[in-house]
Amino acid sequence: MNYTSLLPEVVILAASVITLLVGSYLPRNRQIFTRWFSLGALIVSAGTAVLVLGQPSTEIFSGTYAIDAPTTVIRIIAPVSAAIVIVLGREEFVGSARESETYALLLLATLGTVVVAGATDLLVLMAGYLLASIPLYALIGLSRTARAAEATLKTYLMGALFGVLLLAGLTLLTGLSGTSSYTGMTGALAHAPAPAVAAGIVGVIIGLLFKAGGVPGHFWVPDAAEASGISVAAFLTTVPKLGALVALARLVMTMPTTIDVPLLVAVLAALSMSVGNLAALAQSNVRRLLGWSTVSQVGYLLMPVAVISLAKGATTALLAYLVFYAITNLTIFAVVACFPGRDTLAHWAGIAKSHPWLTGTIIIGALSLVGTPPTAVFFGKLAVFTAAWDGGQGWLVVVAAANTVLSLVYYLRLFVSPFQRPNAGAPEISRSTVPRTARATALALGATTLLLGLVTAAFGAIGSL
Repeated sequence: MNYTSLLPEVVILAASVITLLVGSYLPRNRQIFTRWFSLGALIVSAGTAVLVLGQPSTEIFSGTYAIDAPTTVIRIIAPVSAAIVIVLGREEFVGSARESETYALLLLATLGTVVVAGATDLLVLMAGYLLASIPLYALIGLSRTARAAEATLKTYLMGALFGVLLLAGLTLLTGLSGTSSYTGMTGALAHAPAPAVAAGIVGVIIGLLFKAGGVPGHFWVPDAAEASGISVAAFLTTVPKLGALVALARLVMTMPTTIDVPLLVAVLAALSMSVGNLAALAQSNVRRLLGWSTVSQVGYLLMPVAVISLAKGATTALLAYLVFYAITNLTIFAVVACFPGRDTLAHWAGIAKSHPWLTGTIIIGALSLVGTPPTAVFFGKLAVFTAAWDGGQGWLVVVAAANTVLSLVYYLRLFVSPFQRPNAGAPEISRSTVPRTARATALALGATTLLLGLVTAAFGAIGSL
């Protein structure tokens, strides 16, 4: 057994345990050491994952865990995203009563995301699901407000419900096939009773959609995004869905053709993007709007999942969209972190005059989430639309195109508000009130979002020659 294949996961696991133990003994004014240690561990984990890029795909531990391109991408982007969240949360985390515990929870949730992405066995999937879910409940409640307590309880209850559905689904699939391994299930389920197989598939898919934040497991997302800390909101709307969507893709590829799983996923994709966009139209709270936005983005991300076995470029499209979405979503939340206490769009009035560079970052992030060239998500959205069309889901492409136009309405509000005149007597947003770390992070991420789009466009143009 080649245990070194799990080095990226082991680094995060060891760092989470060490951070929790060391933080328990360090005095309050020295907890910052756990911050730097956690950041270093996340970067080392992502770095060790980069080393295996280009190597042949393999499965370890008796075929229960895959080391392939999807796992490697999540091994890199999930720790990098978590590291960005820790950097972004400098003002929020440093000196707090639960500083080291916060870093440990972020590390464990990131590890769970990676495990969910790499699992090729239903039992390993369930273990990763729990590891990714339980820390989120504590992270949401760290702000210790009444709204945070309500959001934590709602997330916990929904997590328990959908976790039971996931467990029931995988139990049914395991019982019908006689194995929990994805490799062994495909042939066995083809000869099992179709209604029972369908019930098991629905249970597992719906359970994973809670983790992804898609319909019907989406209700917790806007509440948690609004009530939790800004950095925690950035984490929970970005990192957990990375592993969940890759896990859904693996599951869909495993299922027998006797059940029309692609149609089920396509319907859920249409519902997620439609519900998310329609609900976002009525929001004035920035974080709640972004919470509904992430629900709609899950719909677009489910498009390549629906045709993962039918379209040649579906896997590449999914992974590209995941990377581009993660960077773009963190960009928007980094801007939000620059203006703590200004929770509504009306509070952003006048930002363009005092903070033109941050306003530019808002415009880049919002246009990228819409899917406007030459920003990063445009090319991800173009790829998933193409994959869905090639996979025979033309109706889903039409629904997604209509939703893209609809989303433009509320994304425009994000960068129109800064140009509006503030109300009389409203406090001025001066440069000195913006946290420097958040500002630098926002500008760097905004530039990265634009640069990724330009580089992708350039390589696309080269490839077409």
